Order: sequence, then structure tokens, then C-alpha cells
Amino acid sequence: MSAYRRLFIDHVAQTSETPMIIEVDRASGMYIYDMDGKAYLDFDSGIAVSSLGHCHPDVMSAVQNQVASYMHTMVYGEHVQVPQVAYATLLSQTLGNGLNSIYFVNSGAEAVEGAIKLARKATGRIEIISCAGAYHGSTIGAESLRSDYEFTRNFFPTLPGVGHIRFNNEEDLEKITERTACVILEPIQAEGGIIVPQNDYLKKVRQRCDETGTLLILDEIQTGFGRTGQLFAHQKYGIAPDILLIAKGMGGGMPIGAFVANRDLMSHFTKNPSLGHITTFGGHPVCVAAALATLKVLISTDLIAKIYEKEAQLKNLLVHPLIKEVRSSGLMMAVELHQAALLPQVIDTCRERGLLTDYFLFNSASFRIAPPLIISHEEIILGTGIILKVLDDLQSQMQ
Repeated sequence: MSAYRRLFIDHVAQTSETPMIIEVDRASGMYIYDMDGKAYLDFDSGIAVSSLGHCHPDVMSAVQNQVASYMHTMVYGEHVQVPQVAYATLLSQTLGNGLNSIYFVNSGAEAVEGAIKLARKATGRIEIISCAGAYHGSTIGAESLRSDYEFTRNFFPTLPGVGHIRFNNEEDLEKITERTACVILEPIQAEGGIIVPQNDYLKKVRQRCDETGTLLILDEIQTGFGRTGQLFAHQKYGIAPDILLIAKGMGGGMPIGAFVANRDLMSHFTKNPSLGHITTFGGHPVCVAAALATLKVLISTDLIAKIYEKEAQLKNLLVHPLIKEVRSSGLMMAVELHQAALLPQVIDTCRERGLLTDYFLFNSASFRIAPPLIISHEEIILGTGIILKVLDDLQSQMQ
């Protein structure tokens, strides 16, 4: 065991008993390299974060230029900082639909927290409805939205007033009433194993929220920034949220998140009381500069336009007797196996052979494919070839 690996285990807090422990030396484009020079083709993007690949030159340049000008100067919302203003203006123009006020935070989970506070403050209501099988973050408020009692009971008491509906179940929409402050859902359920909306489900949620005066919060923390084939997934389904949550792919590898709403709605944080939500490092100029560079690449190139073609290539190649189903929305994909017991061996062997995939929180039979959007057709062939060879070897062992 290397010295760094030992120190990692001894001093860096762990979240499971079986971390991957890849000793990262550098990363570039589609690849992560360990200390021995071994290359790993990244089919995971750090859970849909590195959408432009690792160390994209435009992002690197933006970070370096901003560091040379200034970093932290004052807590969020007090100083006029050019990266914040430029990003908020460009994203507002790109989104439309009245989503013209952006509150920068540090992460997706903090965006969830801020949105919940805003919804309760604006409506004067307490009840929050989320979807069963959804994941919105690991702060106590965000965890309160989870439906799996076996997990959340370990952290009781969680946030009161939370109820659940089933994704794609229209009958459950009757649970949204005049008592409901907000409905928060993912336009595509990510951690459930890529569950897409059916039969105009999102439009029906939007309609029910309008009928009851309930705010609709769309969590696009994983689905945003081109991942599903549009800049944001809700654009595929012809609706707009009252509050949009963004993070992960936003920063091109830098830590940042935000929630976006109409400025009139967002103004509830400025009075009765003022400082309704504050954050010291939210909107850090270096992170926002990286996010601005990322957004400019996405809207000025054909990366997003090519997503559906790459999705089709992946699905056409991922055919094997051990694969039960491939579910996808753009480059957001779940490969479900006929035998869930094989999943750890598939993921571990792929990693040993130089391909990074990952698990889902709420689907124990599927592995995740969410490569950087820059992936080439040749890299798709290479990565799927590794997966299929792993499955071939497993199938041979089973015979």
C-alpha cells in the first residue's frame, strides 16, 4: 500500500467501507490517470460533473485569469463581481420563461435548501411534496425529501411536513393541495436508474401546481447543462419551473450550484426579514468564471446537438444476453442486468480494465453511464467494448 493510500484511509473521512481508492495523478479530456500512469476512460464524469471533460482549456483559462484578478472579496450578494453578473445575465437570457434571478450557492444540496426556504417564505405554507425514489442531496433538509425510511430514520428528526408522490403516477397528483408550498422533483429520476416522464406527466404536474398555487421546483442538478440532449431537461417536455436547481455540470469541474427564479419571487429573501438566505462562498468568482466558460462552450458549439447521436450509438452497442434493458435520456444512461448480483463484479472489473462506471443509489441492478459530452465515437466503441468483454467473461464463467 502506498504512503498516500495509507494516509487517505487514516485521515480523509470515508463515506463507505469500500472506496475505489484510485490514486489520481492527473486528468485530461476523457481520461483520469493514476500515479502509475494507468489511464481510466471516464464513463461517469464524477457523477455527471465533468461534462466538458477534464481540464477543458476554456475552463482552465477562465480559472487562471480570474485567480490573477481576484478571488473572495465579500460574502455573496454584496459586491458587484463581473463573473456573477455576466453569468446571471447570460443564463437568464438563455432560459427565458421569467427565470431571470440567480442565487449562487456552493452545491446542489445548498440549492435545494435555499429553494425550500424560498418556497415556504413566499407561499406561507409548510407542506413539501417530493417523489418516492428521488435524491436531492445529503444535508438534513435535502435528506428529509427522501422516501426510504430505512435510510432517513438514522438521522431523525428530519424536516417536518414532507409528503411523497410516485413519479409518473397521475392519481398521486391529488395529494398536491392548497396546503402545499412546493413540489420538488427531477424531470428525469436519476438515482432511480434513469426513469423518464411518461404521458405528459410533467405537464400534468405543472397544471396541478398552477391549480393549487403551489410552486414547482425542478431539480436539474444532474440533468442540466446538455446532459439529456437539451441545455435543460425541462425544455424537452415543454414546461418551465417556478424555481430551477442547478449544479454538477454547471462549473466544468469547479464546485458551484444555484437556484433560479423570477426576481419578484426571489425578492422574498430581501425583506421581512432581510438576509433570508446567506452564504459566504456562494458565487465564488473563480467558480463562476469556470461556470461562465462552460456555459459559453455549451451554447456556442455543437456538443449538445450531437448528444442524441451518441446516445443512439451507445444503445446500439450495449446489446448482450446479460443486459436486460438500457434506459437513457441523452448521455444519462442506466444499463440494467438480468442478475443484480453481478453488478459489483461488472463495475469492479471494468475499473480494473480501465473504464469508470458507477452505481445508482436506488437501483441495485443497473450501472451508470454518464460520460463527458465531448466523448468521441471511437471512445464510445472502446468503452462499450470493455463492458461487453467483461460481460462475455462473466457469461463464460457461469456456463
